[in-house]
Amino acid sequence: MPPDAPTARRDDRRDDVRDGRDETPNERADRNWGEVLQELRVLQTGTQILTGFLLALAFQPAFGDLTGDQRTFYLVLVVLAGLSTIFALAPVALHRILFRQRLKRRVVAYGHVALSAALFTVAALVVGVVAFVFDIVVSDTAATVVAVILGTILVVLWIVVPTVLRIRGRREEMR
Repeated sequence: MPPDAPTARRDDRRDDVRDGRDETPNERADRNWGEVLQELRVLQTGTQILTGFLLALAFQPAFGDLTGDQRTFYLVLVVLAGLSTIFALAPVALHRILFRQRLKRRVVAYGHVALSAALFTVAALVVGVVAFVFDIVVSDTAATVVAVILGTILVVLWIVVPTVLRIRGRREEMR
């Protein structure tokens, strides 16, 4: 039987999650993979813009005026940009290698972990790039202040609010 042929296994035909959708585990994996890909597209666009900005900086005449600490900070940001790109592309690479191997649920689970890692590195990259610009244009104190403010906003919007909504959703389901 070809790897992409439909199977008649019982576990593929029943809906094992009560979420209001009538789909098999394989259909759910396909839908979830599509959602991971959409999130990756959004993430990659922002990462590419930040990476391009960082790489262009090294070729500016004023780059030679940076202090040793600023150059180190810059290189840390370049590494974060590279890591975020690697993490964001990892699910795509895994999917290519496991294509038609009937392991979509594993690909989705891996994609979730890689996407979470990419979001973490992008969060650090966004805060770091803005702080870097403030350090060069204003002062290291201004860079610290803006990093703390942006980091706080990021944690609230990316972690606190989703966690609160998740908890509220679970409570509503229990009623």
